[in-house]
Amino acid sequence: MKQSRSMSRWGAQRCTTALRMFLRFLIANDLCRAGLLGAIPVIAHWRLAALPRYLPPEDIERIIDSCKPSSTTGKRDRAILLLLARLGLRAGDIVHMRLQDIDWKGAWIHVAGKGRRQTRLPLSQEVGQAIVTYVQHQPAASTDALFLRSRAPFRGFRSHATVSVIVASAMRRAGIKRPSRGAAHLLRHSIATSMLRHGASLQEISTLLRHRSIETTEIYAKVDVRGLQQIAQPWPEVRSC
Repeated sequence: MKQSRSMSRWGAQRCTTALRMFLRFLIANDLCRAGLLGAIPVIAHWRLAALPRYLPPEDIERIIDSCKPSSTTGKRDRAILLLLARLGLRAGDIVHMRLQDIDWKGAWIHVAGKGRRQTRLPLSQEVGQAIVTYVQHQPAASTDALFLRSRAPFRGFRSHATVSVIVASAMRRAGIKRPSRGAAHLLRHSIATSMLRHGASLQEISTLLRHRSIETTEIYAKVDVRGLQQIAQPWPEVRSC
């Protein structure tokens, strides 16, 4: 288990799971004592232990502005980035989005999130105009998908990984260090963090991000340093004997 110190938590968990399965096999065949199974330690995990990764607002704007406005691909990518950065959509939401999901008259956008739960989110002038600009220059295609591939055959994205690639490419153009994975989700974390620092409640953030439970949103409270400073207790003085 010494090697697990250099592994990620998920890697260490996979290692211990595989080792337990192997020992169960040996025990079932009377090749080792049953008591050895209890010698495998449990990988420690505390709820909300990690900090959400996020980018400051100025970096978000640089990422959005990195899209080339003169190209169809640039118009498409800008609309996608705005949906992610302003509405906190998931990459999967972008993949499944259809043109008929937008209520132009009411200024709403209908999103089918996890479990295909339908949610209605407000459509701002900025985001709506970016979508219109892209649709006006969108290549003809036999699909109702809103966002299409940039090369023929023109069809919708196959998976959310395509959206992450678009975000990662924009970050590279903007000169911003991109994460090894989850580039699209980084924008979702960023809007939640920005809202919290501008006084939004956890319930308001939970509503925008469409969390099923407020407990999922609680992780963002850890990045509100100003708020945490107000409730932090002074460190007790150490008195020498």
